[in-house]
Amino acid sequence: MTEPVPADQAATGRDRTGPTELAGPTDPAGWLTLPDVAERLDLPISKVHQRIRDRELLAVRRDGVRRIPADLVANETVLKHLPGVLNLLADAGYDDEAVLRWLYEPDDTLPGTPAVALGGDLAREVKRRAQALGF
Repeated sequence: MTEPVPADQAATGRDRTGPTELAGPTDPAGWLTLPDVAERLDLPISKVHQRIRDRELLAVRRDGVRRIPADLVANETVLKHLPGVLNLLADAGYDDEAVLRWLYEPDDTLPGTPAVALGGDLAREVKRRAQALGF
């Protein structure tokens, strides 16, 4: 079940320059709690935690609860290129909040945001851009 988090409750994130307030447009429209993801993927909750540790899923804290953007979990699977993008961004020095901002930052050259493009034909382009950030 997705849960919207009001913009006025958006948590502060940390990047390499210090704390910054996450703007509403850079947050996903819906969130899933870890038990919701476990149910959607038909996995035990321990496997969801493992996928987060292995950078196959992105989880951030909102209102003290770890949540996963709903649109990164496509029906009964994780978006195909998401683990690769998460690893590339982590290798480039991005923490989870910075990855979230990058994925949901509007981009005029993509259909909305990199997160939206990951679910379509431009997924490889998103992966290429993430790779370029490491250089």
